[in-house]
Amino acid sequence: MKRLRKLLVLVVTVSIVLAGIAIVGAEEGGKVNINTAVKEKLIELDGIGPKYADRIIEYREKVAPFKTPEDIMKVKGIGKKIYEANKDRITVE
Repeated sequence: MKRLRKLLVLVVTVSIVLAGIAIVGAEEGGKVNINTAVKEKLIELDGIGPKYADRIIEYREKVAPFKTPEDIMKVKGIGKKIYEANKDRITVE
């Protein structure tokens, strides 16, 4: 039983650390990396709500990672207006 408890603590600890790394990695130099950002970070962008954040995540996972910030316009519903509002705040690296 003690081994099981230790294993559970280890699994939970590793999960928390990995979640922290994902959140920290999403924001470099004040910019939001659209290839790694979690939904909550994407929603902080102008004109990006939960629906568009889900579409960004789906695009990068199912189609391809974004190669340039402009590629965000390949996501359904995200056009030049949203890109222009965020171009200085997003990165792909």
